[in-house]
Amino acid sequence: MFGDLRKAVCEANLDLAFRGLVMLTWGNASAVDRESGHVVIKPSGLVYEKMKPRDMVVVNLSGEVVEGELKPSVDLPIHLALYAAFTQIGGIAHSHSHYATCWAQACNPIPCLGTTHADYFCGDIPVTNSLRDGETGASYEQAVGQSIVRCFDGRDPLTCPAVLVAKHAPFTWGASVSQAVENSIVLEEVARMAYHSYGLNPSLLPIPEHLLDKHFHRKHGDRAYYGQPGRK
Repeated sequence: MFGDLRKAVCEANLDLAFRGLVMLTWGNASAVDRESGHVVIKPSGLVYEKMKPRDMVVVNLSGEVVEGELKPSVDLPIHLALYAAFTQIGGIAHSHSHYATCWAQACNPIPCLGTTHADYFCGDIPVTNSLRDGETGASYEQAVGQSIVRCFDGRDPLTCPAVLVAKHAPFTWGASVSQAVENSIVLEEVARMAYHSYGLNPSLLPIPEHLLDKHFHRKHGDRAYYGQPGRK
C-alpha cells in the first residue's frame, strides 16, 4: 500500500539533498493521506545515497508504525502536530539549509524585502519562541510542533508556508510534499537575498504593503493570474 506516496516522499527527500538543502542525514520530508489517515515519512538517520521508496515509513495519525521496517524520523511528532493543526496541507519538508538556519539560530524573522519573497510568502517568515527548559524532555518534538502552531495563531499557514524554529532550523509545507520542497528551495534563496541585502543597506525597510499584496495575490488565491490556466 501507499506505493505512490512512498515514491513521492522518497523523491522529495532526495530533492532536498540534491538541492543542497540538507547534509549528511539532516532533514526530512513527509506527506499525509487525509482520506486514509496515514503519514509517510523518511526513516530516522538513513543516508540519502541509500534511500529507496520501500524505506519510507508509514504511520497513522497517532504516530504508530503500520508499514515499514525502519524507525520513522525523530521529527515525526512535529509533522503530526502540523498536519493536525494545518488541515489544508499535504506535505512537510524540514531542512538545515545554510542561510535559513542562520536566521533561525539568530532568532530573527526574515522580513519581506522584495517581490521575490512576496511571490511565495505574504509577509515575514516568523520565528518561534524559544522552548523553556521543561519543554526539552521526552516530549521535545511535540513541544516544537506546538511552538510552530502557536506561531501561526491568527495567521493563515497557506499564506506563509514556512517557519523558523528558534535556535534550530526551518520547516516548510504545501499542498503536496513536492510543493513543500519547492517552498524550502525558495525560503533558502530569500533568506540569502535578505542577508546580502542588509549587507548593502543595513537600514533597508520591508517592501511596501501594496506591492507585497500585489505580488502575492497574482500567484495565489482568487485573484491569481500568473501561469497557464489548467496547468500546474
